[in-house]
Amino acid sequence: MSDQNTLSYNHLTAEPKWQAAWEKQGLFQDSLTKFQQKKENGQTLNPLYLLFAFAYPSGVGLHVGHVESKTALDILARFNRMKGKDVFFPVGWDAFGLPAENYAIKTGVPPVETTQQAITTFRRQIKRLGISYDWANEVATCHPEYYRWTQWLFKQLYEQDLAYKNIGMVNWCPSCQTVLANEQVVDGLCERCDSEVEQKELEQWYFKITQYQDELIEGLQTVDWPEPTKNQQLHWIGKSKGVEVSFNLNMADAEKQINNSPTVTCFTTRIDTIFGVSFVVISPEKFEELQLEKLVPNSNLPAVTGYLTQAFKKTEEERRIGEKDKTGVDTGLTVINPVSQEKIPVFIADYVLGHVGTGIVMGVPAHDERDWQFALKFELPIRPVVAPSDDQVLINGKACLYNHQQPQVCTSSYGVLINSDASLVGGKNYNGLTSQEAQQQLVADFPEVMKATTNYKLRDWLISRQRYWGAPIPVIYDPAGQPHLIKDKDLPWLLPTDVDFKPTGESPLKSSQEFLHRTRQYAAREFAQLIKKQGWAETGEGWLPEFDTMDTFVDSSWYYLRFLDARNSDQFARKDNLKRFMPVDFYLIGPEHIVLHLLYSRFFTKFLRDQGYLDLPSGEPFAKMRHQGMILGPNHKKMSKSKGNVINPDIIVEKYGADTLRVYEMFMGPLEADKPWDDRAVQGVFRFLHKLYDLIVTSLSLPEPKNSQPELEQKLHAVIKKVSLDLPEYKFNTAIASMMELSNDWKKVRAEQHSGDYQHSALLTRQDLHKLIKLLAPLAPFVAEELWQIAQTEQNLKLDNSSIHLQTWPEYDEQLAQTDTIVIPIQVNGKLRGELHIASTEIEQLTEDDIFELAKQVESVKPWLLDDRGKNLTIKKEIYVPKKIVSLVI
Repeated sequence: MSDQNTLSYNHLTAEPKWQAAWEKQGLFQDSLTKFQQKKENGQTLNPLYLLFAFAYPSGVGLHVGHVESKTALDILARFNRMKGKDVFFPVGWDAFGLPAENYAIKTGVPPVETTQQAITTFRRQIKRLGISYDWANEVATCHPEYYRWTQWLFKQLYEQDLAYKNIGMVNWCPSCQTVLANEQVVDGLCERCDSEVEQKELEQWYFKITQYQDELIEGLQTVDWPEPTKNQQLHWIGKSKGVEVSFNLNMADAEKQINNSPTVTCFTTRIDTIFGVSFVVISPEKFEELQLEKLVPNSNLPAVTGYLTQAFKKTEEERRIGEKDKTGVDTGLTVINPVSQEKIPVFIADYVLGHVGTGIVMGVPAHDERDWQFALKFELPIRPVVAPSDDQVLINGKACLYNHQQPQVCTSSYGVLINSDASLVGGKNYNGLTSQEAQQQLVADFPEVMKATTNYKLRDWLISRQRYWGAPIPVIYDPAGQPHLIKDKDLPWLLPTDVDFKPTGESPLKSSQEFLHRTRQYAAREFAQLIKKQGWAETGEGWLPEFDTMDTFVDSSWYYLRFLDARNSDQFARKDNLKRFMPVDFYLIGPEHIVLHLLYSRFFTKFLRDQGYLDLPSGEPFAKMRHQGMILGPNHKKMSKSKGNVINPDIIVEKYGADTLRVYEMFMGPLEADKPWDDRAVQGVFRFLHKLYDLIVTSLSLPEPKNSQPELEQKLHAVIKKVSLDLPEYKFNTAIASMMELSNDWKKVRAEQHSGDYQHSALLTRQDLHKLIKLLAPLAPFVAEELWQIAQTEQNLKLDNSSIHLQTWPEYDEQLAQTDTIVIPIQVNGKLRGELHIASTEIEQLTEDDIFELAKQVESVKPWLLDDRGKNLTIKKEIYVPKKIVSLVI
């Protein structure tokens, strides 16, 4: 693929050679020990903790989508080491979990075996990619020396009353007789047997994360995270200040009577809209809790009971999704609006969740979009009671005068009250008050039925799993059913191996005779005094272990701490290591983990800080965080086996080399963007690397000039500057693009056959060639190492005989790096896809058509102008804002 008559780089021999050499040298391994030695020698540490989200080692191995994030972090690790940072870059495995257990149920192969096989596959693939992880600190959550400390953490929470047992709802399959995770429920059916799933109450273990709900909100102000991620966290916690308002059931119209009629209490942040309430919606759970079914009129009862039956079969996730297409049923009951004294119909709807707010909402369709959609579906009144202060609303996206009689859309904005006169029933007229004034006045006027309060959506973390492949909960129960913690000296409380994986309706651990026998022996030994006092059997008869295991989120929400002292058997991590490296400086994580994993991790660090184990005032574990985009299939769809569009990195590495795969994925587009795979673009990157390799090797074989060719020297320093600034900002694609431009310019200059010193000599000095090799090192570590070793074998060269990756990052001359170049961003369909670099002396001579043609030729833009078959797409519109931006619309 390289130019004819030029030297050729053979990745099939070079990459395995350098991989083996790095392993033999122990390059970047056991870094914590080396950092400690450096400190003991009086040297100053400059720590940097880089972290990739804990990976689950699936049996199929890596696909090219996994390569992007690992490569991005590896580039940062290598770059920062060359910049003098003491980089800690660990690796580990989120090895417990449901997929491995399901595979065990299907095949009968124990999950410990399949998990270890998967880890071996992942490890091989990652090393082959040149990812410079510190393998000396590798951890796996299924290893007893890891989950020992997960169990220890459970104990710490329990002893501070932050771990407790309570009744909770689970997904239950009546056919399989087992609890299902949300992921195992598909359209309300069990994925194993297609039986309808039920909601069932079971006693479960919880962590009291709500203890930290306010601090979890406040801490977000101290971290450098994407704003959408922070907003997701805030939404999940769901803090809102509002009013609890009570509606009395209208017993005058009820067909049935009970002694004590329950009160229906709603939480609202907009009590100023209470005159616009036209219905009340109760969650199925709350309806059952209040025993309102006893009051439902006979004519409505069949519909109500049928709806409740169906609602209790749905998972919470299905009910959340159901908000988009709301279902509900009229109960036939009514309540009395405490302000207007109007009768209001009561509905049950499963999109209202029992644990959110009070589990009951008041419907104000003119001022809440969700209520508005519900009212339209069930043909309920829509009465506006708040008009914008300028008497305008948005209708179909346009500002229009507010029609007080026939509102066409709802508006949730604050404004001035209208239609809010209760004087006919002995109340007040609130018309003309602002929303804020009305909120205060209503609470003051109706203290018997209204109370200002703060509400949270966040609920305590349910950690019990009726599963085998997870960390055992370190608790045993005495014959009276009271829990007792396993003592620290006896951790890890091992996961038994004599287990039947087939679902029987009980936790798989109940099938273990070893587990039961071990518990009895332990009780007899450790609780002998209690046994004697209570008169229980001294053999431990009647004592039982906790058969549930812990949610895998427990394992994966503190792993970044264990990395810092992975082989310590006395504590989960030494304080000096924690203080030195926490918080994590940069965390790269997929957008699918931005809520629960981050929330739980933040909870753990705040708790450990409060217990004195962690010197981290903010309690925030991740100082800076970003999310990588998705590598899509060639058909622009998410990669999946069912779609047949998964790209195996092993095939790409074999054909083109690991460096080509690394550079291609970084060149595809911005790190955070979703990007489709393109085989033709992979070949382009392959040609670029070979061209650059051949240019450098050829130059090293020629006599050295006294000075570098001025045009190339200036270009080189401009590129060093750009790459030095782009890499810390994760602009890998533009950094690579600048190096591609340099190689093109270099080849062009060489082809022009310069006279004088440059005719029969290299165009760049050895020093400049060395700078260029160093520049390539983080991006293409194998090619760079090969080039560095070739440079070292030259006669009379005095280079440090060591790896390129132990060299310092090249400096640039600011004066040489200053170029009168205008950088114009190029957008395709509104997304940044590249940059156009034009000398300021030339840009005035170019027409718009010239600019558009140049933009279309930019390497990073080309793939976005082609269809799946490589044919040019039709460009519908071309926009050029002089010297500012080029926008192409497909």
